[in-house]
Amino acid sequence: MIEPRTFLRSLFDAALAAAEPAKAVPRHLPKPPKGRTIVVGAGKAAASMARAVEEHWPGPLSGLVVTRYGHGVPCKRIEVIEAAHPVPDARGRAAAQRILDSVKNLTGDDLVLALISGGGSALLVLPAYGITLEDKQAVTSALLRSGAAIGEMNTVRKHLSGIKGGRLATMAYPAEVVTLAVSDVPGDDPAVIASGPTVPDPTTYADAEAVLSKYGIIPPDSVGRRFMAAKDETPKPGDPRLGRTRYTMIARPLASLEAAAAVARTQGVTPVILGDALEGEAREVGKLMAGIARSAALHGLPAKPPVVLLSGGETTVTVRGKGRGGRNAEFLLALAVALGGDARISAIAGDTDGIDGSENNAGAILLPDTLARAEAKGIDAKARLADNDGYGFFSGIGGLVVTGPTLTNVNDFRAVLIL
Repeated sequence: MIEPRTFLRSLFDAALAAAEPAKAVPRHLPKPPKGRTIVVGAGKAAASMARAVEEHWPGPLSGLVVTRYGHGVPCKRIEVIEAAHPVPDARGRAAAQRILDSVKNLTGDDLVLALISGGGSALLVLPAYGITLEDKQAVTSALLRSGAAIGEMNTVRKHLSGIKGGRLATMAYPAEVVTLAVSDVPGDDPAVIASGPTVPDPTTYADAEAVLSKYGIIPPDSVGRRFMAAKDETPKPGDPRLGRTRYTMIARPLASLEAAAAVARTQGVTPVILGDALEGEAREVGKLMAGIARSAALHGLPAKPPVVLLSGGETTVTVRGKGRGGRNAEFLLALAVALGGDARISAIAGDTDGIDGSENNAGAILLPDTLARAEAKGIDAKARLADNDGYGFFSGIGGLVVTGPTLTNVNDFRAVLIL
């Protein structure tokens, strides 16, 4: 017999294992160059990727990567710096400047090995000329509250940066630039992952300005002036300075969903992968998923129970209340309210980096008795949802999933089990 909590957690663990850098990095390493090897990187998986490079690189190397506080691992030859995420700080700015300086004045015989993963947009922060760190912090905070999609956020970030949107690679020219990336974005677009520091940027200042206008964000004066001037545009496809770049995706959300599906099959449960790029408001996605789950329970569509609905991607939360948030917790709370305690349906949702929003949990788990346990403790699910307090709701009933930093990041993982 399937025990929902144990089963769902096993799927989440399988998804994490499939994205582990220690397994993914070694088989994608390039050949050592005639000249120097400089390792740079940014993201929540940057430190674990750097250690994997060190353990398997056959020649000399040096370098620097920046990761989120608490996500560092010890390395011997590659320096690891921890900085703030999702709102950048001065440590991230200093690290980004050092990374940019490290790739200057290289030759065609040299290699820059760039280790890029989710979270790099905030961690690799180097304000463009005329923009202060405080300006970038203000714009980032406003975008995080607005409900903007990750691609929209990164369009703005690239046009406020001196290193993202392909600028890192142009500074390294004529050296060869090889990027190993762990995708955390819908569609695995290299230009969006960590705001694409080593790839061409198809977006423009006008696109960035349109994002701010769409969400009613009034930027600092310096940002408005920069967008209006529209000078020093990011390098576009076809730029000759990007002619010696190579990009390899070593881990992606779909592979993690497929790993979870394989585990489900061993337990006699039919997996249905709904996609790895689901976006939208977390509460609306929760309502939608409730409808699909009920269809499976009542009509055997898209598959007969026992079935598990698997999905990835990155939902958003437009903050209206004062709760402690978390998009995965909000998704599950909306799912719980929509299901009303359906005894056939359970679910798990979590961020594969181990941090759901800004709290210490990866996500949460929903069981058939979740609403009843909350009611017994005097916790109103609908009120908590209205206050964007999914974290507080699941914390109050012991429903959080806590992994600690996983040292990888392939975005959100969701599994809805119908028995």
